[in-house]
Amino acid sequence: MWLDKISILNYKNLSSVELSFSPKINCILGKNGMGKTNLIDAVYFLSFCKSATNAVDSQNILHNADFFMLHGTYKAGIDEDRVEEISCALKRRQKKVFKRNKKEYTRLAEHIGLIPVVIVSPNDLSLIAGGSEERRRFMDLVLSQYDKEYLEALISYNKAMQQRNAMLKAEAEPQEEILLLWEEIMAQKGQMIFRKRRAFIEKFIPIFQHYYTAIAGEEEQVSLKYESHLMAGELSVLLRESYAKDRIMGYSLKGVHKDDLQMELEGFPIKREGSQGQNKTFLTALKLAQFTFLKDLGTTPIVLLDDIFDKLDSHRVTKILSLVSNADFGQIFITDTNRTNLDKILADVQPHDYKIFEVEQGNIVELRVE
Repeated sequence: MWLDKISILNYKNLSSVELSFSPKINCILGKNGMGKTNLIDAVYFLSFCKSATNAVDSQNILHNADFFMLHGTYKAGIDEDRVEEISCALKRRQKKVFKRNKKEYTRLAEHIGLIPVVIVSPNDLSLIAGGSEERRRFMDLVLSQYDKEYLEALISYNKAMQQRNAMLKAEAEPQEEILLLWEEIMAQKGQMIFRKRRAFIEKFIPIFQHYYTAIAGEEEQVSLKYESHLMAGELSVLLRESYAKDRIMGYSLKGVHKDDLQMELEGFPIKREGSQGQNKTFLTALKLAQFTFLKDLGTTPIVLLDDIFDKLDSHRVTKILSLVSNADFGQIFITDTNRTNLDKILADVQPHDYKIFEVEQGNIVELRVE
């Protein structure tokens, strides 16, 4: 599925935008701070029901405006007539409304996975430099786009954990029957999450390593290692064993909400060993592997490449351009501050396969392609 048209009102610094896209390559040019990333983020929002850069929905409304609206028209294939109309509206101090073909979703989780998206952006650095929650979010993001059972388990687990934590914080001793009920849900859903995460990483690693080698060469070896408390035993047992400490701390110390994904270069944490270029290569390979993993499951994701060329040498840039120009990729959005790198991509592409847009102070115009 690909995005044919988008309509944007009052989203970040984009006051009013109406664009029609190419089903293949869409290049967005502009200086920093003009709104390139905001356009990319609007596309992301229509897939995930949230922004990639700001989780507080109301803060994505244009200053001095009372609402924002996004509307996307998607086509199932280049030559297919079937379309999907996805829209989102948010007024200040009101609930977000998300619709598919004019019918409002009762639960936003129903929408996740309909339009898979993979984004590569400067914010990805938090996957390496940030805490474990960033790496769990990456696993959740991939798994939730194709496995509804996983998403439902994750929602149930988090709800049960919040309830258990509330009981742990209370001054009064928790009622054992109710506490055990929440722990049972945590244990059941947690085991499922653990099993699915572990299976995912096992399949994902060789795809990721293939992409890293394709970009950097065979001289650099990278790896991913999944870590979880559940590798030591059943979560129900771990929760019981940890109860006394949990009660003192006021929250659950054991569980899949503490899982992590170790990212290594030459057997050492890339956070400590990697250069800026190696970190960017690692993250790009990670996201390209995410694309291939989802595509192999039957749906080609839309790819958003935001400022991808920064901090990479010309050799690695050339390799990445070769990869994303491959026919295996579907619709791609690429942002950059100048046309130097973009022209390399477009050199061997037919004019009808791409569009170029220029962004200035929140205004976006399509440039004429000769």
